[in-house]
Amino acid sequence: MLVFLSGCLAQPPLLKPALEEEGEIFVYLQPFPQGAERLRFRIERVSAVRDDGAEFILPLALSDIRGGQVKRQKFFAAGLLPPGTYTGLSCTIRSATLAGEEGETALLLPEEPARIDFPFSVEKKKALLLALSFDYFSSVKDGFTFLPVFSAAIPGRPIPSYIGYVSNSAANTITVFDKRAGQVTGMIATGRGPRGIAFDPQLRKAYVALSGEDAVAVIDMALHEVITRIPLTAGDTPQEVALTPDRKTLLVVNSGSNTLSMVSTSSLFEQQRISVGNHPRSVLVDAAGKRAFVFNALSNTVSVVDIPGKTVIGTLTTETGPFRGQFNRKGDRLYIIHEWSPYLIVVDSSTFQVLKRVFVGVGVSFIKVDTLTDMIYLCRTHDGTVEIYDPFSLFPGDLIRMESGVVFFTVDGEENTFYLALPDQKVVVGLNSINKKVVSVIDVGEDPYWIAVMGER
Repeated sequence: MLVFLSGCLAQPPLLKPALEEEGEIFVYLQPFPQGAERLRFRIERVSAVRDDGAEFILPLALSDIRGGQVKRQKFFAAGLLPPGTYTGLSCTIRSATLAGEEGETALLLPEEPARIDFPFSVEKKKALLLALSFDYFSSVKDGFTFLPVFSAAIPGRPIPSYIGYVSNSAANTITVFDKRAGQVTGMIATGRGPRGIAFDPQLRKAYVALSGEDAVAVIDMALHEVITRIPLTAGDTPQEVALTPDRKTLLVVNSGSNTLSMVSTSSLFEQQRISVGNHPRSVLVDAAGKRAFVFNALSNTVSVVDIPGKTVIGTLTTETGPFRGQFNRKGDRLYIIHEWSPYLIVVDSSTFQVLKRVFVGVGVSFIKVDTLTDMIYLCRTHDGTVEIYDPFSLFPGDLIRMESGVVFFTVDGEENTFYLALPDQKVVVGLNSINKKVVSVIDVGEDPYWIAVMGER
């Protein structure tokens, strides 16, 4: 199965420190209407206009706009802004052409920048998302003049069952998207280095590991705002988080201190800190909530933690560089992938014995087991493939090929959709889980690390 994308333009780097005295705005273009395919225009500058008339230039992610390529929502511009009240945006056009039977015709441009009147407020340490809709028929009236007309809006929040989050590790943000619409609806400023995410669907909370701040952010999923932080210890560098099935304990993998933190979700205080192996990368909790498996990449081990007893009860020796694993549907088999070994190993989750070594090649970046089918999905970064392994033969059958490397894969059981993170293109791609066809392409931020969706299986 081959999947190709087109029109995925690179976004500007968002490597930056956490927000302090400023806020941040993100601007997305909504899909252009039918009929705009003939139009092409280049944007010279977009600015946010404050209520005192001061303008603040927003770096452009997309400046050469071809009407036929804006068939889905596109990331357009973003920038830091001082807190305050703004009257809208200003857009300066560099050139515009309209295609006809005899080729492209240059259009006359307005003498002044186009104004997009839409009052909005910027708050300190918070992010705001604006969606721009382009009125093609009002912008090109006589076939000779281009007077761009945009309208702006703050997107409505998706209903709870349609919520999806993407952590953008290098952008210090979480992209909020609507699964059903396949569009971004909000942006959350988290702090430095957001990585692993865990949802509590009942309490509508999300927990996000902040690797650059030695903390875990707690997000209200009704408001899509950080409501508090759980402080850890300096140097912890938390990577990933996992909730126990009863949602009472949050497990935090700290790669910087070689520990696993056990945090009470009621008090939001660390109850216990357990020493594990060298450079733990991820944690997996069994369905009963009794055991946690911590994958220690630099000690070639997996630490088995008794969750009620808050202690390590066993250590499993693996191939070189174990960094992630998944249980099969029954929970009696644990599949482990390695960073520096071409083998996947199959482990008995009760006895911790290695049952099988399977050659899968190097470069595996992620593993996911679909608990509905028990099929095993192995993602790769170097060639953009996802190999689908049969759970009985452990041989690859089908293949999904993307245009760039895949670092994350999850399954939405409610919408029957696979979601894949492609950091080189800064997109999340949704595929129909039956026919593997693209159903959505979502522009996200720099270095997407994790995807969490309501209804995940």
